[in-house]
Amino acid sequence: MSQNSRAVVYVRLKDGVLDPQGVTIHKALTQMGYDEFASVRTGRFFELEIKSDSGDIDRKIEEVCAKLLANPVIERYTVERTK
Repeated sequence: MSQNSRAVVYVRLKDGVLDPQGVTIHKALTQMGYDEFASVRTGRFFELEIKSDSGDIDRKIEEVCAKLLANPVIERYTVERTK
């Protein structure tokens, strides 16, 4: 019996793209007295559980990221595979 594997996808805004949520968080940190932080960038992550018998899974993960999980115009993503 084989085990399923996992992929973790991290999605972040590309450099130069305005991050209003990050700006808001940074302002709140400053107001709370946390002046040590120069800026904040936000992002999100997805954990994908992969069936052990899935063929050509790396291509499929890339496809899912580009078509659904990230907006390639303004976001970049990275994938970490685990067993």
